[in-house]
Formats: sequence, C-alpha cells, structure tokens
Amino acid sequence: MDLNETIHNCVKGNRAAQEQLYRQYAPMLYGVCLKYSKNKVEAEDSLHDSFMIIFDKIGQFKFNGSFDGWVKRITVNTVLQKYRKETYVSIKEEETIEEPVEIEVDKNSPSLSVLLAYIQELPYKYRTTFSLYVLDGYTHKEIGDLLGTTVGTSKSNLARARQILKGKIEKTKLKIVVAIVLFCLLQW
Repeated sequence: MDLNETIHNCVKGNRAAQEQLYRQYAPMLYGVCLKYSKNKVEAEDSLHDSFMIIFDKIGQFKFNGSFDGWVKRITVNTVLQKYRKETYVSIKEEETIEEPVEIEVDKNSPSLSVLLAYIQELPYKYRTTFSLYVLDGYTHKEIGDLLGTTVGTSKSNLARARQILKGKIEKTKLKIVVAIVLFCLLQW
C-alpha cells in the first residue's frame, strides 16, 4: 500500500492500515517526543497520545502538504499541550541575554545519546525552547506563540539552555581527560 492509500484506509478505520502507519511513523515521532520529554517513559506516553490524535484527526489531512510535517506538528503540539496542563507555575518573563553562547560539537564532544540526555535534563522551558528552535527550526515568534511567551523570553531561554548545555559538555570533557590521566598514571 502506498501512503495515500494507507491514509484513506485509516480514515475508514482500517486497523491494518493504522498499524502500518504506526510502524512507519513511530520511530520518527518517538524521536520528536524524546526531544521534548524528560525521559523515555514520558516520550512513550506522548507518542501514544499523539497517535490517538493522529488517528482521530486523520480525516482532516487534505493532502496539500507533507504528511510527515502534519504528523510531526500534531506530535509537537501534543507534547507541548501535555506540559501546559502539568505546569502549575507560570512562566515568568526574563531579561534577554545579549550574547548567545554557541555549542561547538566536535569529535571530542559527547555522543548524541549523551547530548540528548543533557537536553532532557534541562528545565522544561529551556528544553522546549531549545528543541523547538535548534532541533525543529521554529522561529522565536512561533515559539512565543506556542508557549504563550514573548520573543525576548524565547531568546533568553535559548541562551540559558545553550549555557547549561555548554557547561555540561565542558564538564564531560574534563572528566574524560581526568580519566585518561588517571589510567595513564595507573599503567605507569
């Protein structure tokens, strides 16, 4: 079955087509969920919730754009909506940090799984802003609209997320250097 046929069969409630669509898109959408979640369990819950909405609203897909983009947008909105409901503390407006800190990833940097773990450890507003801007290409205006904040707050949250991540990466590099030195001393 091609994608258009699969979508049409999903609209009709065909379980085999839904399973096929799930198998095809679950890995990509799970990756999206991981970027916005604190851990794998939350990501799995968000993936499940996203597919429930996708299957419920699949009849609204008009074949005017990318189906990949459509399901990704639903997934991002589902995860963000979940956190909006769970967040009891309102997000405060913050001053913009003037000089953003860039993260340079080179061959001596931690692996992607370590970087993902660092991203998941960020506080919600920093993790979400970082993921939306850096990993998914949203503008600060779009992020502000999605999160109910200003462009300045989005920029500030991104700068703080980058600072935190840069600090974690530098600590990891230092730990690796210390471990190598200790290993060399023990072998000597």
